[in-house]
Amino acid sequence: MTTSLEIQVHNPSGLHARPAAAFVRAACTFQSDIRVANMTTGSDPVTAKSIIGVLGLGVQRGHRIRLFVDGADEGPAADTLRALVEAGLGEDDLVDADLVEADRVEGDPGREPPITS
Repeated sequence: MTTSLEIQVHNPSGLHARPAAAFVRAACTFQSDIRVANMTTGSDPVTAKSIIGVLGLGVQRGHRIRLFVDGADEGPAADTLRALVEAGLGEDDLVDADLVEADRVEGDPGREPPITS
């Protein structure tokens, strides 16, 4: 029996670079066949265990993806991937850290401004 679920992607950069890598790493921990499609663009499903495949979906913030999970551990796989996407694929922490760092640098009188031409 295949588990299928649709999830909206909320993190700032969608499934690009680090978030896609986190998604693929999580998918690879399961034995089940896991496929993902970009419902917003109408893409065909690709294996969720391939970084090239996932990046090729072009998933951006606000897009809806559909997961198709089939195998012995499909329940835990679907639950884990849903939770990961809903939590922002670890990107929310990076965004907050970047904002804190920007505030620190701007308020640091010892920090030289960048050189621009």
